[in-house]
Amino acid sequence: MSERVERGALRVDAALAEFLEAEVLAPLGRDAADFWQGFEQLIRSFGPRNIALLDKRDALQAKIDLWHSSRRGQPHDPAAYRAMLEDLGYLVPEPEGFTIGTENVDPEIATRAGPQLVVPVLNARFLLNAANARWGSLYDAYYGTDALDAPAASGPGYDPQRGAAVIAAGRAFLDLALPLENGSWSDLADGDGIPLADPAQYLGKTAKGRMFCNHGLHVEVVFDRDHPIGRTDAAGIADIRLEAALTTIVDLEDSVAAVDGADKLLAYRNWLGVIRGDLEASFDKGGKVQTRRLADDVTVELPDGGTKVLPGRSLLFVRNVGHLMTNPAILLPGNAEVPEGIMDAVVTSAIGALDVTGKTRWPNSRCGSIYIVKPKMHGPEECAFTNDLFDAVEDLLGLDRHTIKVGVMDEERRTSANLSACVQAVKDRIVFINTGFLDRTGDEIHTSMRAGPMVRKGAMKNSVWLDAYEKRNVAIGLSHGLSGKAQIGKGMWAAPDRMRAMLQEKCNHLLAGANTAWVPSPTAAVLHALHYHERDVFEIQPELPPAPGLDALLTIPLAEGTNWSAEEIAEELDNNCQGLLGYVVRWVDAGVGCSKVPDINDVGLMEDRATLRISSQHLANWLLHGVCTQEQVMDALRRMAAKVDAQNAGDPDYRPMAGEWQTHPAFRAACELVFEGTRQPNGYTEPLLHQWRRKVKGKG
Repeated sequence: MSERVERGALRVDAALAEFLEAEVLAPLGRDAADFWQGFEQLIRSFGPRNIALLDKRDALQAKIDLWHSSRRGQPHDPAAYRAMLEDLGYLVPEPEGFTIGTENVDPEIATRAGPQLVVPVLNARFLLNAANARWGSLYDAYYGTDALDAPAASGPGYDPQRGAAVIAAGRAFLDLALPLENGSWSDLADGDGIPLADPAQYLGKTAKGRMFCNHGLHVEVVFDRDHPIGRTDAAGIADIRLEAALTTIVDLEDSVAAVDGADKLLAYRNWLGVIRGDLEASFDKGGKVQTRRLADDVTVELPDGGTKVLPGRSLLFVRNVGHLMTNPAILLPGNAEVPEGIMDAVVTSAIGALDVTGKTRWPNSRCGSIYIVKPKMHGPEECAFTNDLFDAVEDLLGLDRHTIKVGVMDEERRTSANLSACVQAVKDRIVFINTGFLDRTGDEIHTSMRAGPMVRKGAMKNSVWLDAYEKRNVAIGLSHGLSGKAQIGKGMWAAPDRMRAMLQEKCNHLLAGANTAWVPSPTAAVLHALHYHERDVFEIQPELPPAPGLDALLTIPLAEGTNWSAEEIAEELDNNCQGLLGYVVRWVDAGVGCSKVPDINDVGLMEDRATLRISSQHLANWLLHGVCTQEQVMDALRRMAAKVDAQNAGDPDYRPMAGEWQTHPAFRAACELVFEGTRQPNGYTEPLLHQWRRKVKGKG
């Protein structure tokens, strides 16, 4: 156990206490004793409320389970089902019309549309890459991916044929986003006197190029005849740099494996570094040590002789953990662990206070706000709890009311079904709602676990409830005035190596009215930015239809009347078990919370706990209803363990699972996630993952 120090009745990880007092509170000019006293009072006030909300989750689920069990063998009755949810208080009355009152919101969130990254806070290099993904090279994005319908590069060096395809695609983009008065960018002879059809799109000169703007996104055309590309280009264009990831979510939740004080300290230290502006990461690349730092701002010389400074880095949110988990970084009397969401709210906000008080190298928020994404809230009561908690944190830190803004992840069924009431509960600080298909599907399965066997996992994407969910989220957000004040977002493109498919499909997020959507990498952010140049989301939003009815959202994805073949069942089990094991072995053994994990067809997919929640809950559902047996699942787990071992054969630190069925911690964790899936709180994977990860860390 790590060394601890007493701070009032709290017993705090000594390194965490030193970090907070020396690197956060001292620069803020805050008295440490007063802070800890206030922190303790806040925990005593909100801790019992937190527990009561979790107890209500369990009580509601138990009553829903009982209702479904009592009707076993009968056809599902949607009207009776909805009446039951209303009687339970699972569904609350729709609030009367209201408009959110959020103020002091940065334009990247309120009035501009563009890609959004989510990055695990524990990896400083990835964090810097994401923060610097505000700007990216379109030429690099085209050249290094499958985005273009053109032959791949024919070797390690520069391929002129592929380069020509990249340049042609770049010119086609410029013709679309920045059309000339006459002719094409392909005919341009130099960078002087560019005759735009709309001269207002021209902003000014940069150090090596010209800056333009389209649909609120900036485009820098780099002219450099000393550059290898610019030297051979008729106009001397060496690159096209796009403003890409306007915002980034720095994640302390689903994409990280943080189970103790040491993990949390690293998370908070990296958050401090990126906010303060001095985070660095050194790494070996090609035998040379490189050091990555945050990018500088971009200065533009305006035609009138003045200058304009554009941010060089993405505007940062920080995603706290939800209400469920506790963490031993701080212990209460009796050695009870502090609710992790409360700890995150205080510590990440204290670090954010350095920004709003001007004690950082660059401002993150130019409007004096701290942006926190709050995931996995169940219904309006839990949103109201978060609102009150943020009030108390602001009082503790001496911040003005509503300095702390909140992003509400619409990823739990009770939130989706009561979204208007959830928005109303945080109406003066909300800056973000976002659909999360993966967690939302996991909760869909768990909530209706005993209603019957669910459709196959892949078929979920065509379900009635999902279509209603995605459309209702946008329509409800628009009805309460989020457009122009907050983000309405959509979820992740999970295949980072399939950029051509992303370009073809992810434009649907704009057409649905979302002014941001998640991408898996800085390169993907550059390519997704192209969609926002093609269409203006704020022109699309007023033309969207009203929200689908609640009954559609409450349609349970049951496989009524379906008789799967033995081959179909085996295929589904293998698919779920392979994905489950491929992720769990990295989480438990290596402490990697998010990575590109090969699927059963060896396609690399970005995986986090949300995907694991679906697989484990789906298997638990089929077991419960006799679609498969425990022996069949164990057989699939053992066979897929061998496949996952083979997929990780190139990792010298990897410990194979095959044959170690009783002793391998990751394999045992995977089994428990499935066979104890019906008993996990709301189907969450965190309790078991944390338990097994702590065992591995405890053994060194």
